[in-house]
Amino acid sequence: MVTMLSASAITLRLGGRPILDGAGFTARRGAVTGLIGPNGVGKSTLLRAVAGLLPHGGDVRFEGQPLPAESRARARLLGYLPQGHHVHWPLSVRRTVALGRLPHLGSLGRPGRTDEDAVERVMAATGIAGLAARTVPTLSGGERARVMLGRVLATDAPVLLADEPTAALDPGHQLRIMALLRAEAVERHRAVVVVLHDLSLAARCCDDLVLLMPDRRVIAGDVAAVLTPGLLHEAYGVSFAVTRADGIPVVLPQCATTAPNMIQFGD
Repeated sequence: MVTMLSASAITLRLGGRPILDGAGFTARRGAVTGLIGPNGVGKSTLLRAVAGLLPHGGDVRFEGQPLPAESRARARLLGYLPQGHHVHWPLSVRRTVALGRLPHLGSLGRPGRTDEDAVERVMAATGIAGLAARTVPTLSGGERARVMLGRVLATDAPVLLADEPTAALDPGHQLRIMALLRAEAVERHRAVVVVLHDLSLAARCCDDLVLLMPDRRVIAGDVAAVLTPGLLHEAYGVSFAVTRADGIPVVLPQCATTAPNMIQFGD
């Protein structure tokens, strides 16, 4: 697979405090890259920096070329889904999804047939077509999550950056959201980068993982290379068992008061 997005030597300070110091990752076309690590290491900050929402040092490239400085042009390449599923206005589902087309609209701001087709496609793909006339604040948490994902997918950006899209969702909704993101990567040849805290979900749904360590090291590789008991203990400060159940990777933190029961990741 071809590298679509690369971020290298990203540095960032907030309130005079260094948050990122040389962080980076690559994301491949057709693959889901999981960004993992303990609280406070800068996962969300890194994603926001790459999306152009925070001033930072370092280099971000799309297919080997620097990202455009102009915000609309950048938004056509990178779709960003922030944490939470908050909507501050009582917009309908259809209008909310249609906001994703704003980077493509001309000077008059009028959607055309291509824009309308894109909105219809993502509403069908995310299973929210039947909710089109509902206002977003009236929806359940899982429904809102799909609507906000639909808004980002409507951009048709080749790179999708999603910050904890499964937070506060039940396991069924978590799997549905990750399945949607995976379909966008595999079927529409996008590069998807997603911040996750659930390590078993990351193991199940991601092709590549990037582990941000407390000492600012960055460990990148496939699931088997990154989700090892040793690396996870270094990162999170507790012991882990890493095994498989019915062929699916499972990552279990161990009680700190008991002896570690570390099982190496295997086939």
